[in-house]
Amino acid sequence: MRKTARRPAPRKKINHGVLTELVGYGLRRAQAAVFSHFLGSVGKLGVSPGQFGVLVLIKENRGLSQSALAKALGIERSTMVAVIDRLESQGLVERVTSETDRRSYALALTPEGAELLARVTPLVRQHERQIAARLSAREKVMLMEMLERVAGAAGRS
Repeated sequence: MRKTARRPAPRKKINHGVLTELVGYGLRRAQAAVFSHFLGSVGKLGVSPGQFGVLVLIKENRGLSQSALAKALGIERSTMVAVIDRLESQGLVERVTSETDRRSYALALTPEGAELLARVTPLVRQHERQIAARLSAREKVMLMEMLERVAGAAGRS
C-alpha cells in the first residue's frame, strides 16, 4: 500500500485580535525583528545587543559602577553582576578600584574589549541604517522621541 504525501494545509491568516491595538505588543514584535537582524549582522562577532550597550556605556562613562550601569539600562543589579562576570571572563571588561570610592569598583574596558567595540560599532551602524531604511530622517527622530515618551510613561526614563 502506497502512502500519499500530505499536502500542507493552506495558510490561514492569523487574527491577532486586541494585540494589534497594544503598544507593548507592537514594541515586542519590532524588538524581536531588530534583535534578529542584529544577531544576523553583528552576532558573528559574539556580541548581543545587550552586550553592545554595556560595552558602549562603559567606554563612554569612565569610572561607571555596576549599580549605575544597571540603573542606566533599567535592569536589576543582580542581573548586571552576571553580565559583567560574563564579559570579564571573556577578557572584555575589568573591575578596577574606583578613583572616587575605594570601597567600590569601577568598570573599564580591557584593550581587547575596546578593540572588539571598535570592530563591532561600524557593523551596528550599518545594521541601524538597514532597519531604519524605510524611515525618513524626521520619522526616525520622531520615533526615538516617541519611544522615550513610552519609556517615561512606563516608569523608565
